[in-house]
Amino acid sequence: MSSKLRAQLALERQLLHRLLDEHRSLLDKCKKQPPTPVERSALAIMLHGFYNGVENIFKRIAVEYEGRIPDGAAAHRDLLDLMTQATPDRHRAISESLCDTLDPYLDFRHMLRHAYSFQLQWEKMEMLVAECESVLSRFDAEIDAFLAKMEKES
Repeated sequence: MSSKLRAQLALERQLLHRLLDEHRSLLDKCKKQPPTPVERSALAIMLHGFYNGVENIFKRIAVEYEGRIPDGAAAHRDLLDLMTQATPDRHRAISESLCDTLDPYLDFRHMLRHAYSFQLQWEKMEMLVAECESVLSRFDAEIDAFLAKMEKES
């Protein structure tokens, strides 16, 4: 594994943690009461950024080991699925279970790109918001395991 990739992944992971840290007060508030429409918009952008950060890590892994990222209409889904598969050059980056957990974040990201903010429904966002911190912890653990396996072999 190149030191460049390791540094890129470390930076992306720092940015993901910063994203959640900067929304901490709003995340805590939403545990007690539903967000206002403006707060829903802020949380929607946070969820969008959250999945983008995860996907940025996947893109960097794909470029390093596959030499490209998937393209086409299903590129985002294909990239997520690719990370659950070992290839001749790398171990799988994440488990099927984590893939299943990330899938609703990908779906939300797609929906947000085609919706007006007033169409955001808290009922469809609440679980994603409530679980994003634990999902990030699981993601960190699995990426750490991936990095350790790849380091062992280089």
